Amino acid sequence: MRYCINCCIHLLPNDLHRQCFRCRGPDHNNQKCPVCKGENKIPLYTDSKQMKWLAVLEVRTDHCESWNGFFCLRKGKLCSLMFGLIVMTLVMVSYILTGAKHGLLLIPSPFHYGAFASNPSLMDNESLSDMKDHYQPSKMNISYVKDYPSIKLIIDTITSKIEFITRQRPDLEELRKQEPHMFSVIPNKFLPNSKNPCWYEEYRGNTTTDPYATNSYALYSKRFRVVFDYLRKVFWNHLYHYKGKHYRLRCLPHFYIIGQPKCGTTDLYDRLRLHPEVRFSASKEPHWWTRKRFGIIRLRDGFHDRYPVEDYLDLFDLAAHQIQSVLQSEAVRERGRMNNIIIGEASASTMWDNNAWIFFYDNSTDGEPPFLIQDFIHAFQPNAKLIIMLRDPVERLYSDYLYFASANKSAEDFHEKVAESLQLFEGCVLDYSLRACVYNNTLNNAMPVRLQVGLYVVYLLDWLTVFNKDQILVLRLEDHASNMRYTMHKVFQFLDLGPLSEKQEALITKSPASNTRRPEDRSLGPMLPTTKAILRDFYRPFNTKLAQVLFDDAFLWKRT
Repeated sequence: MRYCINCCIHLLPNDLHRQCFRCRGPDHNNQKCPVCKGENKIPLYTDSKQMKWLAVLEVRTDHCESWNGFFCLRKGKLCSLMFGLIVMTLVMVSYILTGAKHGLLLIPSPFHYGAFASNPSLMDNESLSDMKDHYQPSKMNISYVKDYPSIKLIIDTITSKIEFITRQRPDLEELRKQEPHMFSVIPNKFLPNSKNPCWYEEYRGNTTTDPYATNSYALYSKRFRVVFDYLRKVFWNHLYHYKGKHYRLRCLPHFYIIGQPKCGTTDLYDRLRLHPEVRFSASKEPHWWTRKRFGIIRLRDGFHDRYPVEDYLDLFDLAAHQIQSVLQSEAVRERGRMNNIIIGEASASTMWDNNAWIFFYDNSTDGEPPFLIQDFIHAFQPNAKLIIMLRDPVERLYSDYLYFASANKSAEDFHEKVAESLQLFEGCVLDYSLRACVYNNTLNNAMPVRLQVGLYVVYLLDWLTVFNKDQILVLRLEDHASNMRYTMHKVFQFLDLGPLSEKQEALITKSPASNTRRPEDRSLGPMLPTTKAILRDFYRPFNTKLAQVLFDDAFLWKRT
């Protein structure tokens, strides 16, 4: 077969090549051809015949020859590649659908981790993915009953690192530098004739001004809009007019229900708000001190505009209007009586959630936050009263998991998440102090279950560095459930509330419990006995210290 390199883009079979209009058969001469003249082309020899390099060729041969040649080989490789991709896809789909449980696949579950190696290079502002990359699992496999001795070693390591060290309380000037606007809005003295902390603030708007136009709670949350629509209608009627100026009454809460989540705070809130002398914010949990003032709506969604303190104070305007009515009454103005209405706030994150500090306060010491929520609350309200409702931390964690987990909930899944969280916590305490790990935003977001929320004594000791012990009432959910009348009387006495009629007391103490476990969660049953034993071991030293601080062995939770 003869081929033309110089002028034909098709290789023509047999003698048809001689009919090429640019070539003159086998005697073609490059030097004489007007097309090829002067070109120094490299000859290529194929089938003992001369060809030119870098030509574009299309081979027209018999169909069978083509299939058995290079094209056949290429198609075979393509089929193999496609087959391999299909098999891989099927394996991955099978893995996802089965949840990688019970060892049905060739690869182990990603939740079955072993001990994590420590690394002092971990930074507090690492991303979630960086955190999990840092704590690499070992080859130790954790599976339900058989894994108890292995996890016990992890817990022993954590226990050996526990130290309850008193934190240094920041001075007032340091706090002022961090939140100058807040200190410019809230005064350091309140009205003397009101039990609740309130003060008058000059209002410079007119009757056409919307005082809530920029309120972030009204803008970003639908549940607040009805409240603020009402407040707009009555706002002008509740202004105090004096010497040609307009004043509005501003109030902060007299008491805070500060924790903990899944410990009965909602039930306590619902009963306490039935008392005629108690009012609450427009919503049970504004989460302003812990989240909204930093611009956090959901931490996973990043930061939004920070909610100013004025937006937080707006939430108490309904209660402030009632207090103002009492203050302007004849009994208070002429007879010198006090306003006894008090306001409460019940954000269950207040006690423990300091996750935002790393993004705003830079001068940390060894990964510990230099300022905590309680530092600022105490700076404005040194006489504030605090109520804490606690629960067996083992049961609290399982309830927390059932409430917040979105899918695939089961006792086995909870066990795996507990195992992973323990190992992440161990990896942290090997490098940092207990306080640094408890307030570590990256670690807390990385743990599949919120182990840290049950470390009650760590948070309580930090609150006791700024508040006196007689300003904090600590209750147990177990006591509240078994003798509600007793616990509610303790709360009434702590808040110095007035007496109730039998009908009022019955309404408060005999109403159904609030925010109980959902029926679909009850059907999942209790946690595995092995999981309970593991969590008992983990929380034991913290419960022991808590019982010592409160002088009450009931907080050991031995009988639950």
